[in-house]
Amino acid sequence: MRGRAEMGQEAAARRRQLGISGLLGMARWLGITGLLATLPLAAQADSVLVAVASNFAGPLAALAPLFQQATGHQLQAAAGATTRLATQIAAGAPYQVLLAADQATPAKLQADGLAVAGSRFTYATGQLVLWSARPGLVDSQGEVLARGGFKHLAIANPKLAPYGQAALAVLRARGLEATLRPRLVLAENIAQAYQFVQTGNAELGFVALSQVQVPGQTLTGSLWRVPAALHPAIHQDAVLLKPGSGQVAAQALLDFLKTPAAKALIQAYGFGV
Repeated sequence: MRGRAEMGQEAAARRRQLGISGLLGMARWLGITGLLATLPLAAQADSVLVAVASNFAGPLAALAPLFQQATGHQLQAAAGATTRLATQIAAGAPYQVLLAADQATPAKLQADGLAVAGSRFTYATGQLVLWSARPGLVDSQGEVLARGGFKHLAIANPKLAPYGQAALAVLRARGLEATLRPRLVLAENIAQAYQFVQTGNAELGFVALSQVQVPGQTLTGSLWRVPAALHPAIHQDAVLLKPGSGQVAAQALLDFLKTPAAKALIQAYGFGV
């Protein structure tokens, strides 16, 4: 007969497997199975599951090894439009931290009891740019918007993405919304807007500076850094979500984002801190 210790170990293993199965079942429902499948079972206690706005996905990937080196913890991330991520969170997605592209979404999650009160803070301020993959097309003052010479202008959907709202505000400030509306190509998020321009499906588009200013890489194409006075400030807030409450790795990530090393890298990608 097997000893009590052996039977206890098998029971514990079954409980762990049931927990993971339940998590993967929720993941399939939410469409994030591929993400959770990469989580090593033995490292759950030392991993943080992050929902990150598309415009910060690149910087977060660069921060990941620094975070692991500084804390010993790992992070896994799912990127998307902030509003889409919020919908998943409300539906029960097990994200522990949200790095949003705005302030309103984390504030609402706190008000709805889906995020930990007092955990919200601004981790970055975004820089909007008008960018084209073609050198010389976009001038330093953005006069190309009025001058023309293009058929398609990509922006993130203003109903879903803060950067899209900012882009629309710029067109209104320049008095060009009605003129350029027929040329707008709406992307689901800022990452897709960048892809439209990068692939040539749109000659130019409003994107985040962090997407075109990558440390160690040469800037390609042409761009106009949009003055902050032309649109509402893009303050991006982080917040600890309820599944991350009491999780050491989740709190460690929020603390890490406030360190000089993290801030230096965030600034290198063109954000304000």
